[in-house]
Amino acid sequence: MHTSRTAKGVVACLAVIALAAGCSSSGGKDDEDESGDGGSGGGTGVNTPRLKIAMVTHSGEGDTFWDIVRSGAKQAARKDNVQFLYANDKEAKGQAELVQSFVDKKVDGIIVTLAKPEAMRSVLGKAKAAGIPVVTINSGGEFSEEFGALSHIGQDESVAGEAVGDELDERGKKKALCVIHEQGNVSLEQRCAGVKKSFGGSVENLNVEGTNAPASQSSISAKLQATKDIDVVVTLGAPIAAYSVKAKEDTGSKAEIDTFDLNAEVVKRMKAQEVGFAVDQQPYLQGYLSVDELWLYKTNANVLGGGKPVLTGPAIVTGKDVPKLEKYTARGTR
Repeated sequence: MHTSRTAKGVVACLAVIALAAGCSSSGGKDDEDESGDGGSGGGTGVNTPRLKIAMVTHSGEGDTFWDIVRSGAKQAARKDNVQFLYANDKEAKGQAELVQSFVDKKVDGIIVTLAKPEAMRSVLGKAKAAGIPVVTINSGGEFSEEFGALSHIGQDESVAGEAVGDELDERGKKKALCVIHEQGNVSLEQRCAGVKKSFGGSVENLNVEGTNAPASQSSISAKLQATKDIDVVVTLGAPIAAYSVKAKEDTGSKAEIDTFDLNAEVVKRMKAQEVGFAVDQQPYLQGYLSVDELWLYKTNANVLGGGKPVLTGPAIVTGKDVPKLEKYTARGTR
């Protein structure tokens, strides 16, 4: 797929994947989800021993990003004869407790996000002591090796933020509002810091409650009303972009809306010129490759990337990428 720009120096170590129609799932679940289709092991899958692999994320309720991650994980699980288990909790303590529950169940591998890394240090140490391999995805990549993971799969958030700053300069923007939808999430803070580092204009951060749509939209509206010279709003997740578009309409602001992450709604809004560009970190790959890596490690002692981060982004996509993106977002793989 054509992309208008990739961040300088980023080399993505990616597997060649045959994509099948994505499986949609409801985001924001707080309990364990054992997917029947993700663990069927039927069709043309491998004949290696049956494995049980769990994924625990920091997803909040209604965050569609994780539907795409899970779609990739389920596809790999079907191929690899894996029973895929999923659980999430937006609170760090709850996420750590879910990881502990999978350690107690003696699963064959654990995939975990490190949005609030210190909360995960102890429990991942217990996973290592129990001989359970861990792969980290999406957030907190700089802590992955320290916490004993095989590797990290995701994008470098600071580099992604810098790529956005460069893009804003090319678009002639002068004052950016960077909307953080989950306080304490290290990856979101790194994104805004990266924007601030490379952007020639000024950047102000705004914290909102991302799982509360009305409150988030109201906070963004209030800021746009109070600060008339904001000419671009940078959101750090696709759902927040939709709230920002509505806030812009309500206030009559002329600010451009740009966002990290991609889904069908963002592609639709880029087509309608309501969103200028998006940063695609390819969440489908994060789910697919993390399951595949644990399968490869358990069956053949392979480690992707030689233990170094496996980068799935960033890539900046714009309205001219819409025709191809529409096909993939419709099936839940982008």
